[in-house]
Amino acid sequence: MRSAWIRRFHPAPEAGVRLVCFPHAGGAATYYHPLSRAMSPDADVLAIQYPGRQDRLGEPCVEDIPTLADRLVEELTPWSDRPLLLFGHSMGAAVAFEVALRLERHGVLPLGLFASGLRAPSLRRDRGMHLATDAELVAELQKLNAANAAVLADETLLRMVLPALRSDYRAIERYHNPSAMPLRCPIVALTGDADPVADVADVELWARHTSASFRLRVLRGGHFFLDDHAEAVQQEIREHIGAVSAR
Repeated sequence: MRSAWIRRFHPAPEAGVRLVCFPHAGGAATYYHPLSRAMSPDADVLAIQYPGRQDRLGEPCVEDIPTLADRLVEELTPWSDRPLLLFGHSMGAAVAFEVALRLERHGVLPLGLFASGLRAPSLRRDRGMHLATDAELVAELQKLNAANAAVLADETLLRMVLPALRSDYRAIERYHNPSAMPLRCPIVALTGDADPVADVADVELWARHTSASFRLRVLRGGHFFLDDHAEAVQQEIREHIGAVSAR
């Protein structure tokens, strides 16, 4: 199955679970290449590629989380012949949550949702970054992710990244879903103890958005704590798959 929306870096056709990974604001499917490699062949990792970046640079960005989720459910339905486990970081957590809601409405119950580095959907936090100047957006990138240093130093790359980043900020800063029905699948919330945009207390409120089990894991680090705790995150995913499979 070929799709502009899905990257399958390390196909695992014999895996019993498909792990669907949703990138952060300004991010791309390639962010999950290391996770895909680490989880194969135990999980068939599907990394989502939003329009407006990398090989989809010429396509318009989607500036509305629910609309983005609608499109993604259409793309993921053919892959739901095996259980789906959803993982989203930052903006990706909101997209993953909305996708989970839609999958459940269509009778597809995910194995769980990993919500990383984002406040609960019942909370809204519009810092106005989508209205910021380019210089302010660059400063935001520097604050949140030191790994972006190579991009920030390259003017050509920076001009390619900023439009998608601004569009994604517009989508996530306008996102708010306090009245959503709780998911019937478990939620695992991950966050960094020094994340400047996702307080631990706000992340813990993801518990309100499931009628199943909830677990909060706080790791040392900032917004991109995932980069420093790759093995711990992979272990969380493996343990969740094992626990759910055992039940």
